Amino acid sequence: MKHDRLRGPVLALFRMVTGLLFLLHGASSLFGVFGGARGTGLAVEFAAWPSWWAALIQLVCGTLVLAGLFTRSSAVLASGSMAYAYFVVHQPQGLLPLTNGGELAAIYCWAFLLIAVQGPGEWALGPAVRRLVLADASEPAPTGPA
Repeated sequence: MKHDRLRGPVLALFRMVTGLLFLLHGASSLFGVFGGARGTGLAVEFAAWPSWWAALIQLVCGTLVLAGLFTRSSAVLASGSMAYAYFVVHQPQGLLPLTNGGELAAIYCWAFLLIAVQGPGEWALGPAVRRLVLADASEPAPTGPA
């Protein structure tokens, strides 16, 4: 069995699962669902820095990465936001992620960096939308009365 045959589908599934988990994390913080922000059952305060803005990035970028739309840009923004979360929120509490609670931020940071480098892969809406737009543009415009 050739492992290269599985590369595309596995990377696409990795992108979709990572995006889904990230958007659920953002939804929990923004709307207080799925246990709420940090398991409190509550939403974060509207426009509170940085938690509300981080949750908004998580929801929007997670959705775009899951769908495969603007994947590279969304993944770079998500990766950067998780690097910020790690170094500003977690790292001052201890050097290692195991002692400072930053494992999730570190994993998301590297996962989104991988997605940004690899691109959306198979099963992404971005390339499909692009093909439809190009196909529409290549059709001749109708002439004469309608």
